Amino acid sequence: MSEKAQLHLNGKVYELPTVTGSEGEKAVDISTLRDLTGYITLDDGYGNTGSCSSAITFIDGEKGILRYRGIPIEELAVKSTFVETAYLLIYGKLPTHPEKARFSDLLTENENLHEGMKHHFEGFPPSSHPMAMLSAMINASSCFYPGLMKSPDSESFEVQAARLLSQVRTIAAFSYRKSRGLPFLYPKPAYKYTANFLYMMFSDPYGSYELKPEVVRALDLIFLLHADHEQNCSTSTVRMVASSEANLFASAAAGVCALWGPLHGGANQAVITMLEEIHASGDDGRRFITAAKDKNSGKRLMGFGHRVYKNYDPRAKIIKAASDLLLHTLNREDPLLDIARKLEEAALGDSYFVERKLYPNVDFYSGIMMRAIGIPTEMFTVMFAIGRMPGWIANFKELLDERRKRICRPRQIYIGPTERHYLPPEQRR
Repeated sequence: MSEKAQLHLNGKVYELPTVTGSEGEKAVDISTLRDLTGYITLDDGYGNTGSCSSAITFIDGEKGILRYRGIPIEELAVKSTFVETAYLLIYGKLPTHPEKARFSDLLTENENLHEGMKHHFEGFPPSSHPMAMLSAMINASSCFYPGLMKSPDSESFEVQAARLLSQVRTIAAFSYRKSRGLPFLYPKPAYKYTANFLYMMFSDPYGSYELKPEVVRALDLIFLLHADHEQNCSTSTVRMVASSEANLFASAAAGVCALWGPLHGGANQAVITMLEEIHASGDDGRRFITAAKDKNSGKRLMGFGHRVYKNYDPRAKIIKAASDLLLHTLNREDPLLDIARKLEEAALGDSYFVERKLYPNVDFYSGIMMRAIGIPTEMFTVMFAIGRMPGWIANFKELLDERRKRICRPRQIYIGPTERHYLPPEQRR
C-alpha cells in the first residue's frame, strides 16, 4: 500500500496519494488538489513539478546517471550507434537484426524531400538562421504528406517517424548550403545516416567530401549523446503541443523553436564565444576564472552547471575523451581546447565552483568537437536538434499511446488588477 501525504490547510487535513517510480523517485500526486481544496500549487519554472510519467529516460542528477530505456549512456556511447539508439528510444528496446534492417530501409526510403519544398528554401534570405529554416521546413514538410494531418496508427506512425528522423538531416544540410549560397546535394542511399549528412553538408557538385571514419563516428556520438534528456524545455514543449493532437511534424517544429533559445540549445555556441574571447584577450583562463567569481564583472563561466545535474554530467566525460581522441587522430591542435582544459582544472579545484556544484556539462566540450569536425558555429544548435529528434519522437509516441489523453493546460496565479471598469477617453488620466 502506497504512503499518503498529509496536507494541513484551513483546519482540515487532506490525504494525497504518493507515486514511486521504478528507480525510487517519489512524488506527491496533486491531480485532485484543486477539486479537494480549491488550491493549486505554484512552482515557477516547474523545478519541482512532474509533468508526466515516462518510461524513456532516467536521470539521477545527484549521482551523474543518465540511462536511455534503462541502458547507461556510457554503454551506448561505446557499443551503439545513433540510429540503433534512436530505435531504442522510440520503440523501447534494442532492435533485432531484421528490425534494424527495416528501420534503416525506412530511413533511406524517406530521406529525400518533396521537390516542391526546394521553392520554400528560395524564400529565405541568405542571412536566415539555420534554426529558423529548420523549424519552418519541418512544419512545411507536413503539407506535402496529407496523411500527416491525421492522428497516426501504429503502422503509419512507423513511416512518419522514419520520415521525420531522416528528413531532418536533409533539411539541415539544405539550410546550411542555402546560407552559404551553395547548391543543394541530394542524399546518397548507399551512405549511412551520419555519413550521408556530412556528405550533403560539405561535398561539392564536382567532388564528394572525404568521409573519414573518425569524423563520422565523432558526429554520430554527438547525436547519440543528445538523443534524449528527460523533460527538458524542448521535450516538454513537444509533449504539450502533441497533447492538443497536433501532428508529429508540427510538434517537432515547436521543439526546434524551444531548443533555439540560448539558455537551452544555444549553450554550446556560448561556450565557444567565451573561449574565443578568452583566447583573443591573451588569457589562458586563469584571469577569467577570477572574474567569473565576481558578480560585478559581467563574466559567466559558460558550460558549467546544469538544472538537473549536481554532479559531473556523464555526457561531458564521454565527449571530453572523444574530443581529445578526435584531435589527436586528425593531428590537429585547437588553442580553445587548451583553454577549456585549464578552465575545467581550475574550476574543479576551486571551492567557489565546487560548493555550488558547478561541474562541466555536455555543452562545454561539444562545441570544440564540432569545430574539429568543421561544423560552423551557427549550425551547433541544428546538430543538437538532429540528435534530439529521437527523444521528441519517443515522447510523442508515448503520449499517443496513452489511453487517457488530456490536453496540457497549466494553471496560474493571477497577480494583475482586480475588477475595474472601462473609462471613456476624456476621463482617463
